[in-house]
Amino acid sequence: MARREEEREKVASLRSRLLAWYERDHRDLPWRRRSDAYAIWVSEIMLQQTRVAVVIERYRAFMERFPTLFSLALAEEQEVLALWSGLGYYRRARMLHKAAQYVAQRYQGTLPATADELRALPGIGVYTAAAIASIAHGERIAVVDGNVERVLCRIAGWDASNRTEAAATRRKVQKLAARLVDPERPGDFNQALMELGAMVCVPRNPKCLECPVWAECKMRGEHKTSPRPRMLSREIAHALSVRAGQKGHAGREVLLQQRPATESVMPGLWELPALRDAAVPAEDLRMTVRHAIMQVNYYVRIRTVFEDDVEAATMPGGERHWVPLSEAAEMALTGLARKVLSRAHLLPTAALDTIAPPPEGDVV
Repeated sequence: MARREEEREKVASLRSRLLAWYERDHRDLPWRRRSDAYAIWVSEIMLQQTRVAVVIERYRAFMERFPTLFSLALAEEQEVLALWSGLGYYRRARMLHKAAQYVAQRYQGTLPATADELRALPGIGVYTAAAIASIAHGERIAVVDGNVERVLCRIAGWDASNRTEAAATRRKVQKLAARLVDPERPGDFNQALMELGAMVCVPRNPKCLECPVWAECKMRGEHKTSPRPRMLSREIAHALSVRAGQKGHAGREVLLQQRPATESVMPGLWELPALRDAAVPAEDLRMTVRHAIMQVNYYVRIRTVFEDDVEAATMPGGERHWVPLSEAAEMALTGLARKVLSRAHLLPTAALDTIAPPPEGDVV
């Protein structure tokens, strides 16, 4: 009995110190200024596999255009994809759009309140459902992402590098997280654990002296983690073809090609036509760009191709259109196409480097 009471006191102390730290030191992020389920849902989907710094501006623009679930449900998919451009993993946007339409029709525009109900919606898994339910509705349910898993493994002293025991470790982490979550403030507690992993208990060189739960940690420093999958490299080349405006259009037009709907990656998005030959002579090189998609680093050569030479120089592909540059920025462009057009000073907005690492190796 005494041991059980001591354990309860330790858990209560950990909750108290973690929540106090979060209140004092958490980042002021735009989605934390709203408590409605729709805003939390959008932010959680955007934050999947995308850096916070990139999400902030895209989130603001997205919420300005689609401030309510109904406004998102009524939008055309291409408009949703256009505002998603720069975040990558476009399937997330499609599923978000489909789920909004489903909720508008079946639930009159109000997201379900429980994690179990939320998991039934397109594109919402265990993690996202728990995040929405705990933050927006105060459901006592644990939220476990990569940051939380790392924090709890360090606190408990578990080896997270053993791949053969990864599933068992995840089950232990989930059980521990469920036991620790604060019953009075589950949303804040879950966000505090995630914030701790993002800002203090980082994968390399953790800031242990700044940690509010340092006394409970059995690692107190780095611990073994599974190595990241090795990035693959690939060289590709695209044509940048611009002409004077035709058929009464003012300004210039750029040639864009739509990816077929049957493509497994980025179907329906617009890109620059691919060159037949990826080996672009130095004298014809417009720019080189590094761009990462999932586990592949693309080293991209961009060549200026005049209108009369397009057919001979480029690979056949999807439907092509000459698009006024004033309209291109509003289209559902691939991240690479948007990056190239921005760096060529052909779009009014700055390039958004999405899933790619910082562009320290790029040449423009």
